[in-house]
Amino acid sequence: MHRARLNLLSTLFCLAVLANPCLSASVKSKDWWETAQFYQIYPRSFMDSDGDGIGDLNGITSKLEYLKDLGVTAAWLSPIFTSPMVDFGYDISDFFDIQPEYGTLDDFRALIKKAKELDLKIILDFVPNHSSDENEWFKKSVKREKGYEDYYVWHDGKVNAETGKREPPSNWLQAFRGSAWEWNEERQQYYLHQFAVQQADLNYRNPLVVEQMKRVLRYWLDLGVAGFRCDAVPVLFEIETDENGQYADEEVSGLTDDVDARNYLKSDLIENRVETIDMAYQWRVVMDDYQRIHGGDTRVLLIETYAPPAYTMQFYGNRSVEGAHLPFNFNLITGPASDGVSASSIKTAVDSWLNNLPPGRTANWVIGNHDQRRAASRYGAANADAMNMLVMILPGASVTYQGEELAMTDGEISWEDTQDPAACNSNADIYEQFTRDPSRTPFQWTSGTNAGFSTGQKTWLPLAPDYATVNVETESSAERSHLKIYKALVELRKASTTLQKGSTKYGVLKENVFVVKRYLSGSESIVYVANLASKGITVDLYEFDKTLPTHLNLLIRSLQSSKKENALFEVYELSLAAGEALVLSTI
Repeated sequence: MHRARLNLLSTLFCLAVLANPCLSASVKSKDWWETAQFYQIYPRSFMDSDGDGIGDLNGITSKLEYLKDLGVTAAWLSPIFTSPMVDFGYDISDFFDIQPEYGTLDDFRALIKKAKELDLKIILDFVPNHSSDENEWFKKSVKREKGYEDYYVWHDGKVNAETGKREPPSNWLQAFRGSAWEWNEERQQYYLHQFAVQQADLNYRNPLVVEQMKRVLRYWLDLGVAGFRCDAVPVLFEIETDENGQYADEEVSGLTDDVDARNYLKSDLIENRVETIDMAYQWRVVMDDYQRIHGGDTRVLLIETYAPPAYTMQFYGNRSVEGAHLPFNFNLITGPASDGVSASSIKTAVDSWLNNLPPGRTANWVIGNHDQRRAASRYGAANADAMNMLVMILPGASVTYQGEELAMTDGEISWEDTQDPAACNSNADIYEQFTRDPSRTPFQWTSGTNAGFSTGQKTWLPLAPDYATVNVETESSAERSHLKIYKALVELRKASTTLQKGSTKYGVLKENVFVVKRYLSGSESIVYVANLASKGITVDLYEFDKTLPTHLNLLIRSLQSSKKENALFEVYELSLAAGEALVLSTI
C-alpha cells in the first residue's frame, strides 16, 4: 500500500481529533495493549549470535530494529530461564536466571535497554504450573525439607487388591503420553506431572508456592519487562482428594483408542478448575500493584487457555475483580483446524469469541504459535495474506508468531532429527501426529547459509525447505511480498481510527467468502473481503451491507491479486480469484 495513502489517513485522523474534543478523549482512553501488535519470538529459533546453531538473547537484540520496522508493539519471548531443556525451556530449574546457551542476565538487561530505546516492550513467558525436577525446590521437596514438604503434588498411591503392588493414585494421563504420575524412590511417593516426567506440578494449594511464584513475577518486573504470557494455566489446579485421601479417576472420553494419549480420558478433574481463575486474579493484583508503586505503562497479563468460552471468559475478571488483560483467543486455530478453513468456520470462530466477550473487555486474535503447525501450512499458503489481514482488521489486539509475516511454512523433520518431547515419547511410525518441531525451525532471514540464522555448521533443527525464497531479505527487496503486505496492514491499523475504535460487522457470502466491515461515525469504513474457496467467484457486497456506497477504494491486496491499489471497485459485482483477499475503504 502506498505510504501516501497512510499519511492521508493519519492526517484525517488528526484533523478529526482537533475538531472533536470528545473523539480525542475517547481515543486516549485506549491503553497501549488494547490495540497492540504482539509478536511471539521462539528464542531458540530466532537469531543465533555466537554460531552454536541455537538462537540467543544477543541474537534477538541484534534484530530489534526489524521488529520496530515491522510495527511491533511488544515482543513476547518463549522461556529463556535456566533449564535442562527437556521441553526446551518449559522445564525450569531456576526461575531467576537465564539459560546459559541463551546468554546471561547482563545480556537480558542489554536487550531490555535496546528495546526501550526503540520503544518496544518485552513480555516474558511465565510457566507457573510446574518446574524441572532439577529445580532446588523439587530436590528439597523430595527430602521433605522444612517449608518444601508440600511444594509439589505428592501421593502414596494405592495398593492393587489383587496383585498387592503399589499403583499410581489415579488413571490421569500426561500431555506427552502415558501416566501423569511418577514414582520417586527416595521420597517413596508419586508426584504429579501433567507434562513430561521431568516437569513436576507445583502445589498451588500451598500458600508458600503461591507467594514464591508471585516473587518470580516481581523479580522480572524489576528487570524491566512489560508483562507476562502465562503458560498452560488451565492445568494449574486438579481436584482435591476425597474423604479417604484418594483422587478420583477420569472417565474414558471415547475420542481415541490410543490408551496413552491424553485425550483417551476426559480432563474434567485436572483442567479448568475454578481455583485457577482466582489465581489469575491474584497475578493481576501483582501487575496492578507494581504499576501503582513504580509507575509507567500498564504491565499486562496474557493467559494461555484452550478452554470452552464459559471458562475462558472468566479470566477477564468480573464486576468486582480484574483478571487477565487478554486471555488468548485460539478460536482461529482450533476451529478451522477441525473443520477445515472456510468462511463458515471463520465465522464460527469469531462468533464464539465476540458473542461471549464480557462488556468492556478487549478481544485478541491468534493464528499460530510454537505449539501448532504454521499458519500458512494449516490454512494453505494461498490464504496466508487473508489470515494476516483478518487478525489486523478484527477489533482488539493482534498476535503474530515469528515468520507469519513472511508466510513461512512447516519444516520437514525426520524421526532422527526430532527434538520435541511430545513426539519423542511416541515412535517413528506415529511421531508426526504429535511433533511441534515443524513450526519451530529457524527463522529465515536470508537466502544464504543457514538462512542467515546462524554461522554454525549445523542448526538445532533443520531449515524449512523454502528458505531460499521465503525470507526477510528476499521479501524486503521484492516489489510485492507477504512481508510488505503485513507491514502495510500494521501501518493501516495504527493510522485508522476506525480500526482502533470502530464497531464490527461480519458475515459469509456465497458459502466461502468472509466479509468484515469496521465502521465509526465521522470516519471512513474499512471492508475486508476474502475468498477462501479454491475457485474464483463474484459477490454482491450489498447482500452483506446495504449501507455501503456504490464503489470502494482498494487499500491492500493479497500477493496473487491482480487488482491495483487506489482503484475503485463496484460493490454489487466484486470478482475475487481463488484465495484473493482485499482491504477496501469508503473514501
